[in-house]
Amino acid sequence: MSKMKVWCFEQYGEPSALELQERELPQPGPGEVLVKVAATAINPSDVKNVSGHFKSPMPRVPGRDYAGTIVAGDGREGEEVWGSGPGFGVARDGAHAEYFVMPSAWVSLKPPLLNMEQAAAIGVPYLTAWSALVSAGEVQAGETVLVTGVSGAVGRAATQIAHWKKARVIGAARSPDNPSGADAIIDTTQQDLATEVQALADGRGADLVLDAVGGALFEPCLRALRRGGRQVAIASNPQVVNFNLVDFYHGVKRLVGVDTMALSGTDIVALMDQMRAGFEAGVLQPPTIQTWSFDQAVEAYEAVARGGAPVKHVLARERRL
Repeated sequence: MSKMKVWCFEQYGEPSALELQERELPQPGPGEVLVKVAATAINPSDVKNVSGHFKSPMPRVPGRDYAGTIVAGDGREGEEVWGSGPGFGVARDGAHAEYFVMPSAWVSLKPPLLNMEQAAAIGVPYLTAWSALVSAGEVQAGETVLVTGVSGAVGRAATQIAHWKKARVIGAARSPDNPSGADAIIDTTQQDLATEVQALADGRGADLVLDAVGGALFEPCLRALRRGGRQVAIASNPQVVNFNLVDFYHGVKRLVGVDTMALSGTDIVALMDQMRAGFEAGVLQPPTIQTWSFDQAVEAYEAVARGGAPVKHVLARERRL
């Protein structure tokens, strides 16, 4: 029986809790495919997973996003694929491995214009942004969208998706210098969010808010909405927030929560297939990538944990210099 290598944690902790292990190569069953992983991204949620944030059963192979080639199963050998998986890396072993088995119906074809490292970096950030703006927020052409945390991976993806849908983006960040591509930037360390949004939106307020930060920005985001506007929440730190309920219902505002962890495998494929057209047309662009060799996973996890530069960290089987 052939062997493969995986990164696994058997106790919660810092990135150093990850261990490189050897396992039997899995074999696909009926309706399944064996994917040879070419590249796999490291998301902040992967770092949280290793730390115990999601209470993942152990031992566990983390990793939510991947790109690779189907090498066996369901008559799809040779197809290049990308994406994520339901509970991938949390409820079931994930993509920080040389191979994995997945139901064929959960696997989407990779856009040919993206290389493997770029394709591996799309998953969670773009799935989250798409779920928030398109599926939940129903963004429309001509609308003004406020995106908090616009400098992060989700914020940058949301800006591209909103522009693809012909919407205008006001970004909120902790610095006025921001490479997100938003049409306007509000520095939340120096400016009042609601006041600035009203000024930038002709006194009406934003039509749609994607709050990727939560916590202290949750209530100002609600105040920044126009009458009848909608706000999509994907994060909150701390988890409990306060807001004026009278202002909320008199403003006929709507609040929607989005949880990408709850997406099914077929949900994820449907969303990845919708986004593929944007990447094939060049209106969606992959993020800046920093690649690491597969055996550098601990160092790469540490880089993600530190944060800093707006790049996506990707483990690659064949590292590109």
